[in-house]
Amino acid sequence: MGSLVAFRADGSQVGSVSGGCVEEDLINRLLAGEFNGPQLHLTEYGVSAADNEKWGLPCGGRLVLAIQQLDVKDVNWVSEAKQSMADRHTLKRRVDLTSGETLLERTERFTALERDDTTLRHCFGPRHRLLMVGAGQLAASLSTLALAMDYEVLLADSREWALEQWQGPEVQKILGLPDDVVREYGNDEHCAVITLSHDPRVDDMALMEALESDAWYVGALGSIRTTEKRIERLSKLGIGENAIARLHAPVGLSIGSKTAMEIAVSIMAQLTQQRRERDQNGSSRRSRWIAAV
Repeated sequence: MGSLVAFRADGSQVGSVSGGCVEEDLINRLLAGEFNGPQLHLTEYGVSAADNEKWGLPCGGRLVLAIQQLDVKDVNWVSEAKQSMADRHTLKRRVDLTSGETLLERTERFTALERDDTTLRHCFGPRHRLLMVGAGQLAASLSTLALAMDYEVLLADSREWALEQWQGPEVQKILGLPDDVVREYGNDEHCAVITLSHDPRVDDMALMEALESDAWYVGALGSIRTTEKRIERLSKLGIGENAIARLHAPVGLSIGSKTAMEIAVSIMAQLTQQRRERDQNGSSRRSRWIAAV
């Protein structure tokens, strides 16, 4: 719900609403001028079983698309939204269904797409950020997967030599004390913080800050025994039970992983699971709305 696809005048596209036949039909209708004008046009796919089969929706899904043609008048709000997301703010966009007029307002929390008889409302927010504390082989494997899944990946370490010897993909590397780095780069609801250093002094400093921050996910590498000792240390350092309960440790889903890449797969699987549960709990609406711009 709320997926976006943008089509250019030459027929090229960015984004997706179904990953297949729907886009192919949609672009043909767009190029034919079916959805011209500033107003929002509503169209549906998957109304019947035959329709599902025709458009490659075997699960029986139903897509409701809100389509709007953008032009010069939309440059200002698009630019404002882009800058706001770069500054890691969340915006709510309100669109008049008849005139296509857009109003933007800052909001503290991301909310699900909504529509009534006159208005469509949806949010824009920054990319999900993964802040890894501790450079090493596992961080290299994890960043490879996270980048492929469109996370903004940051790598922090207080050891300059560890960052200099980094053999993973190109990511933003931050030299600094872990608690300071988490406070500056990992403290909003779109951030996930994972400690991977194997050094309790480094990990604990990061976790003390992350567990009491707005980060939506906090994880720590380590065995069950290591985790028990870590929780005991955090408690003695004054971290409350509710904050400690947020900690995912040992980090990742239990899939019997052994190698660095297998552990990275388990971590990304857990991140994906937690994101979907979080999205579902944050919205009581069951209808599937997708905006095509």
